Amino acid sequence: MGAGIAVAVLSAGLPVVMIERDDASLARGREYVEKVYDGLIAKGRINAAGKGAILSRFSGATRYEALSDVDLVIEAVFEDMDVKLQVFAELDRCCKPGCVLATNTSYLDIDAIAASIARPQDVIGLHFFSPANIMKLLEIVVPAKVSADVVATAFALAKELKKVPVRAGVCDGFIGNRILATYRLAIDYMLEDGASPYQIDEALRDFGYPMGPLQVSDLSGGDIGWATRKRRALTRDSRQRYVQIADRLCERGWFGQKSGRGWYRYLEGSRIGVPDPEVEAIVDAERFRAGITPRAFDKSEIARRIMAAMVNEGARILGEGIALRPLDIDVVFVHGYGYPRYRGGPMHYADSVGLPRMLEDIRTLRKRILFLASCAAARGSRQAGQGLLQS
Repeated sequence: MGAGIAVAVLSAGLPVVMIERDDASLARGREYVEKVYDGLIAKGRINAAGKGAILSRFSGATRYEALSDVDLVIEAVFEDMDVKLQVFAELDRCCKPGCVLATNTSYLDIDAIAASIARPQDVIGLHFFSPANIMKLLEIVVPAKVSADVVATAFALAKELKKVPVRAGVCDGFIGNRILATYRLAIDYMLEDGASPYQIDEALRDFGYPMGPLQVSDLSGGDIGWATRKRRALTRDSRQRYVQIADRLCERGWFGQKSGRGWYRYLEGSRIGVPDPEVEAIVDAERFRAGITPRAFDKSEIARRIMAAMVNEGARILGEGIALRPLDIDVVFVHGYGYPRYRGGPMHYADSVGLPRMLEDIRTLRKRILFLASCAAARGSRQAGQGLLQS
């Protein structure tokens, strides 16, 4: 992610200083950056001289003091609050007054990050999407104490980078990942209830997505979601239904393309996954452990359930002011999550099918979740849940 952000900024004509924890990590980051530009040379988009000119603006270091004179820093370390707080303490110590301090966190509390240093007015969220040098969306996350000029700077930077900026408020996951987490719950429930991973992906591709959600999980890395689930474990409602299928994959080190296995199996050197019978066996074992008799799903029901979850959470986000307009949610999903453009986004989809049908789908989804929760309670399970949706 850090290297992808570096490429996005370099390609906009700006200088970049990359900070890494050691020389080996710095070398890997530079190798990634050079690989991107070598690919552009191969495609005829730039020449060797152009690559050289771009890389003349790129430097690296392993000490924060190298950032003493920069105007803006984008932190892109692992999604761990303790690590991020350590980084921001160093930025607070080394960066000049007025330097914009941005975090690329996908989920964490930016108000808490800002409160940890002496200049909360300089802290903002710049949530890039992977690969950061290609994806157009940039969520600009606005914490409570940020200065107006810092927000304006963030939007100006987005314009320089040719990104599509969307303002978001601070909450767990902001706009996109908060809705993503909700419809991933709907997917988890359907997996445990009887749908196969590959049927779910096929249903979403038929709906218009270029990739299915489990293919996307393999692309981005299953360990990211696993870290988030573990972080939330201590505060998770003990009555909530919790599906452990994805955890079983991660416990085996199956994180997706980076490890050669995830929901799919990736043959040597291939980025195209093939269905994995061992994954289906794990799914079957988890259904048995949970006491669930699987049932059949059709692709239409799968798509409608996922859309119901997305639209319902989108309405909540609007009600809380995390997103200012339905259009902002639609822009996030069209430009950051592969939502089919011809459908206009989840909130536009809700308008197109009509709110009565959306309410029917939401209530149907809720009834199914509550029914399964009551069954789990009868078995004395701590996984019983209020479910994904509340009236």
